[in-house]
Amino acid sequence: MALKQTMSRWQTLGLLWALLAATALANQLEDIPHNEVKNWALKFGVDLWEFGRHFTKMNQIQNKYHEYNVDVVRKDGLLLVRELAAEVKNYMDFKINAVMRIMDSAEAAALSSSSGSEGTPGTYYDARWLNVHADDGTLAAKARRLLLAPSRHFDHIAVNTSYSAVLMPPYISVEDPEVQNQIAWSEHLDPLFVNNYEIDPTLSWQYYASSSGFMRRYPAMSWPPEDGYSHHARDFYDFRSSNWFVESATSPKDLVILLDDSDDVSSSYWRLAKATVSALLDTLGPNDFVNVYRYSDTVAEINSCYTKVLAQALPETLREMKTSLWNAEITGGIANITGALTTAFEILHRYNRTGQGCQCNQAIAVVGAGGGAGGVNRVFRTWNWPHMPVRIFTYRTGGDAAAGVYMQEMACTNKGFYVTINDHSEIRPKVLHFVEVLARPLVMYQNVHPVHWSPVYVGGRSSSLADNGMGQLMTSVTVPIFDRRNHTQREANLLGAVGTDVPVDQIKKLVPPYKLGVNGYSFMVDNNGHVLYHPDLRPLHTNEEYTETLRPLYSSLDLTDVELLMDSDENSRVNLTSLLLDLRHDMIEQREGETEIGVKVQYDNMRRVATRRQRYFYSPVDGTPFSLAAVLPDGYGMYELQAEQEVKHSPINVTEYFKGENWKIHPDWVYCEYASTSDQTFNTPEEQLLHFLIRAGKPGWKWMSLRPRALTLHNAHKKQDRDSYYCDKTLVQSLIRDAMVIKELDAHTGHANHHSQQGRFHKFVVTLSFIATRSGLLKWTENFNGSRNSDSAEQHFSEKYSRAFDSEWYRRAVEHHAIEPESFVFSVPFRDGSEAEDLSGRPPLVLATHAVFVESRGHRAPAAVVGLHFQLDSLAKHFLNVTSTCTAGTVCKKTCAGDELDCYILDDNGFIILSEDVSQTGLFFGQVDGTIMDSLVQDRIYKKVTVHDHQGRCPDSRNPFSGNSNKLSPLKPLSWLGGYLTNLLAIWFPMWTHASAHTAPYNEEELDYEDYEGEDVDHDDDTDRDRGTYEIILDGGGEGPRGGPAGAPPPPPPAPSPREPSREAVRSAAVRPCDTSAELFTLQSTRLSAAQPLKGKLTNCHNSGCERPFSVQKIPHSNLILLVVDTLCPCGAKRLDVRARESAPRPTCSSPPPRPHRRRPHTCVSYHPEEIEIQSCGRGERTTPLFSLLTVLILRMWLST
Repeated sequence: MALKQTMSRWQTLGLLWALLAATALANQLEDIPHNEVKNWALKFGVDLWEFGRHFTKMNQIQNKYHEYNVDVVRKDGLLLVRELAAEVKNYMDFKINAVMRIMDSAEAAALSSSSGSEGTPGTYYDARWLNVHADDGTLAAKARRLLLAPSRHFDHIAVNTSYSAVLMPPYISVEDPEVQNQIAWSEHLDPLFVNNYEIDPTLSWQYYASSSGFMRRYPAMSWPPEDGYSHHARDFYDFRSSNWFVESATSPKDLVILLDDSDDVSSSYWRLAKATVSALLDTLGPNDFVNVYRYSDTVAEINSCYTKVLAQALPETLREMKTSLWNAEITGGIANITGALTTAFEILHRYNRTGQGCQCNQAIAVVGAGGGAGGVNRVFRTWNWPHMPVRIFTYRTGGDAAAGVYMQEMACTNKGFYVTINDHSEIRPKVLHFVEVLARPLVMYQNVHPVHWSPVYVGGRSSSLADNGMGQLMTSVTVPIFDRRNHTQREANLLGAVGTDVPVDQIKKLVPPYKLGVNGYSFMVDNNGHVLYHPDLRPLHTNEEYTETLRPLYSSLDLTDVELLMDSDENSRVNLTSLLLDLRHDMIEQREGETEIGVKVQYDNMRRVATRRQRYFYSPVDGTPFSLAAVLPDGYGMYELQAEQEVKHSPINVTEYFKGENWKIHPDWVYCEYASTSDQTFNTPEEQLLHFLIRAGKPGWKWMSLRPRALTLHNAHKKQDRDSYYCDKTLVQSLIRDAMVIKELDAHTGHANHHSQQGRFHKFVVTLSFIATRSGLLKWTENFNGSRNSDSAEQHFSEKYSRAFDSEWYRRAVEHHAIEPESFVFSVPFRDGSEAEDLSGRPPLVLATHAVFVESRGHRAPAAVVGLHFQLDSLAKHFLNVTSTCTAGTVCKKTCAGDELDCYILDDNGFIILSEDVSQTGLFFGQVDGTIMDSLVQDRIYKKVTVHDHQGRCPDSRNPFSGNSNKLSPLKPLSWLGGYLTNLLAIWFPMWTHASAHTAPYNEEELDYEDYEGEDVDHDDDTDRDRGTYEIILDGGGEGPRGGPAGAPPPPPPAPSPREPSREAVRSAAVRPCDTSAELFTLQSTRLSAAQPLKGKLTNCHNSGCERPFSVQKIPHSNLILLVVDTLCPCGAKRLDVRARESAPRPTCSSPPPRPHRRRPHTCVSYHPEEIEIQSCGRGERTTPLFSLLTVLILRMWLST
């Protein structure tokens, strides 16, 4: 029996040996040694993990946190966002109170003044004439001397905080008695400006903007600015059609514009009429609704997408209407103005009756020659009389005097205004009557001053120590100013608006990122669902237009355009789109709540993508149109580590933890800071922190962690001390604890030598190791043996990643921890392969990061991220060493060292980390072999994720720097001469403008009214007339309007000769807004097993019928895979690209666009019973001498040919 058992065992062993031999033989004969691929991946991954784990001391750091008193607690999202919203409200209340105090003083000062009693030239500071010197070095005749000092708080330009200065467009006459009077009485606002700034040192620019066209701005500055941010300043812009001015002065409005395109309108007047309509559209904002109709024999919408509707006046809507407007040609026929008015009244009546539109002001603007206006009274009797709920504004361009009488009667009998426009220079001031008339009810009630918050725009430079000079996001808060004087005739005069600019960065400071945690963020939306700020808000423009003219270019981006939803899952019963729209709806209605949504998150300028579930908590900012949301990643994002070190309980002086120069703190976070009024200055955030840590260690220190509270408007506010400060106690004490935990990181210097003694790791060369913590601390250690040359032009790691907490490697490391806790995330700089680049002399560094989590009471929260910079060649050598050998006891014919196999290490987004060809490092693998990449997607190893970007930038073939722009024809100098002579004749014959309207060329500067970011439109030869706001004006437009007042002020000192456009201007002009999309890829780790590689094979890819096998294996402890491809079959490889491309144009609309939910502003004042007593409703022009008229007309026509 025993013998049989022994023989059975030997038979079994023999079978096993035979099986192993057969397996070994099969491995030798198979195309790819799959079992060796598994072993290679295992060895390479374990080697890297063990090396990185010891080198970074991640376990020691984790244990060190536990030596102190730490806790991990769950965040209460609703309580958190409620507290943050209260802080934002307090900040905004300060701004509103400051503006309301200016308003009270301005109206009182205007009431106490009498016209013409003050305001002679020289009694105020004209920004154009501050510190201007004559050629001999003395002060120029009209100049005034004022000491100006650079201020970081005010856009880094030279200012004087004791006075204000007057900014004035060139065509505003200082000889105008009303202008002189307003300049004189507004000078009394200076003490209030100063007092406001002393009460609230966070205040930015304060100003009074007069309806007569000038602005008094505090603090005083010169124009162009001294030591300023713009060396190419142009004339100050006319702000009276800007959103912050118009919407503060008027309640929301429904507007129907009727454009005459009958036989009564000549081609030159047709252009003038279209420019007038464009100017009217530019006075509208997101709270208004509009449509444009053209009429002759028939009446039709100018844009068929908006049939029988009033469209919300969003920037994209206005662009589409302008596109159709400038592409429109005269149809001819008889002017059926009664039919046009009937159409306009019908739609306005329907919107008013059904609760649509703005539910406030309603108006009709008639632009054209006025033909057929004789029989319109029956339309008014049917629709508008006697109560006149709809105002009529008429703009006569062409036509005869009789038509003008009828158009004037239309306006005057319907609470409107009538003007005649004969030249493009008249459009701007005459369109503004539209605003003044709509403001009358507000003015007459006197006691209602609506507070308006403008859309966001890119303004001046940030006051941050890390300012990059590219401008910061801003909003403006404004209120209207009314004339309270009693006049002989009943009037309702809008004096202007007062306001202050509010840096969005100051608002974001009140929502500290450390409270939201890594991958958490916040955003705010207004009553229209547009974001005030959001981490993915990327305005198209830089701030060159603002710095050169102070003109804001508004951004109006909807929340649904920045939150990218996950692709719908067929098995999911949750409609993500519905969840996002519900979130938007609740925030617009200023409700409090929470929701959970799955989203796509793009990294690295839309080259990488991840998906995750996020928790949204939101709360209203009371007293404003805004709501605030705090977004936390589900899972780890709901927990926070609480670990602080009190200064007075520290075993040593806390400054000892911050010795040396190998550390930085987050430059945008507020640890401690002085008020902007303080004389304390610092060169770096680190210097500022050390200053306060020294102060904190002294007796009598107070943290001052509670910001000043805003009181009610009429309560006395306490002035803040010049050296008042604020410190975030929690953040600073968390920073000290983090510094204590990692204080021994400096001892890592020479660790490479230490590990060199361990033969297993002798091939790895690390140039730098680092740790970045939850408190914004970044500390690094150089390995000088392998560091780069000090004269390298490349930015140092600490400079590039001073905002380490926000960096992609920090965020990805924490995100990847949920997938594989014991792992590093590897990455290399992206390369698109568009240009040949020799990496042999300067190979890129490989970045490896790992998130350190701390556990307490069963909960885990991220505390820090540790990382290494590997030299690429050291990793590549080790990789080749591993993949060129086989497991002991086996023989394999093919390895990565041979020509039969190509071996790649790819990261979780498909980018090449290592390859036998070093020039492929950083490329997307689909660019190298798209066929294999396609197969990896089909095998569900990678998942294709399409990401859409509604803020894309596309090359603009129509920018003014193209070769087709501004070509000089032989007769161009004669045309310039003609323009000069006709302007000269305008001084002697002021009434010439009626004739010149037929032949006047367009002045680009005068026709650019657009305040929103937009794109220009194709309209053949009229392209330059209404260019999009991303086109940059090449010259300063300082000549003023033709036929301007003879008393115009002398120009400021001569400007330099025509300049070359700035680089920012060229860059901004060379792009246009567009929708783009990119196909990105993300690794599906669950598809790959550590036990066995995934085997694939390409078939039918070559005429010879050969096959191309490949093998894929997950590399443990990393975000990497090992891909081994057989090279013997020459399969054709297509190319894939992850770069964003412009999306296909949207199809022509076949139905009215959907109306997104919005909330109307709280205030609507559209009626006052006594307004009917106001007689002012416009007038026509005076009779023009016939001889002068014909002379100028003939001369201009001859010289323009």
